[in-house]
Amino acid sequence: MADSAGESFVTVLVAGAANLAIAVAKLIAGLISGSAAMLSESAHSAADTVTEVLLLVAVRRGGKPADRRHPFGYGKAGFFWAMMAAVATLVGGAGFSITHGVHTIAHGESLGDFTLSYVVLAVSFAIESVSFARGLSQARAEARRWGVGPVRLVTKTSDTALKAVMLEDTAALAGLVIAALGLLGAQLTSSSLWDGAASVAIGVLLLVVALSLIGANLSLLIGQAAPRQVETEIRALLLAQPEVEDVVELLTMYLGPGRLLVAAKIDFDDAASAAGVEIACDQVDRRLREHVPVVTQVFLDPTPTRSRRP
Repeated sequence: MADSAGESFVTVLVAGAANLAIAVAKLIAGLISGSAAMLSESAHSAADTVTEVLLLVAVRRGGKPADRRHPFGYGKAGFFWAMMAAVATLVGGAGFSITHGVHTIAHGESLGDFTLSYVVLAVSFAIESVSFARGLSQARAEARRWGVGPVRLVTKTSDTALKAVMLEDTAALAGLVIAALGLLGAQLTSSSLWDGAASVAIGVLLLVVALSLIGANLSLLIGQAAPRQVETEIRALLLAQPEVEDVVELLTMYLGPGRLLVAAKIDFDDAASAAGVEIACDQVDRRLREHVPVVTQVFLDPTPTRSRRP
């Protein structure tokens, strides 16, 4: 778990450094060319830079050890700061891009030389690809551990920093292509309509990514359960214990990125002694942590099934 947090920190750091350099280059190119799409891309990268800073805070805050006042740790603080990062993308990136694009479509704009803009877009695509490759490498490594594909892992993972970097880098690469098409359309037709439309499209793309991340982090903050596949594995491990007759109820909740709480009501064999139940609980605890690495807290409550209650 510590290794995963360290990998996420490096992934976010690489993405943040890339976005900061790209934002400055896009701003210069946008001011020279007068392109709404380039200025929107600059706002996009600036918002992503703020996002990466907040994600670094999320990784650091969420990794603080538990204490007396917070016995389950500070993992949910990571979800909060990751959600704030998504809000920054929504307001700073999507808001500016859409409003500036609509203004350009309605009032037009004076376009200059696009040569520098094309160069900046090409260099930005190369740099963003490096950041994307870093995030994809981490996603593939974690996906192999769980036996799933990278796309499914990013969709289901509780590592909100990795999810944010992957979605934002994907949106960044798509946004660069949209900006290039907008510039090309404006250049070929001498109409700023294409440039403005590209700006709006970039804003809508950022809007979708931001709302997706806000929804994911809000669900985790409220108390999201583990995916069905993970719960099925946990239930099977519980039932594999000889002293366990049935799992009356199984509850799971993410306490932080890669940190899962398991609470279960277990119907133990009536022939098992009190000492036997204690040993069985300890064995189940160790087996769950060994086979499901995200499990960090286990609480088992001996409870007979309704049919066996007096």
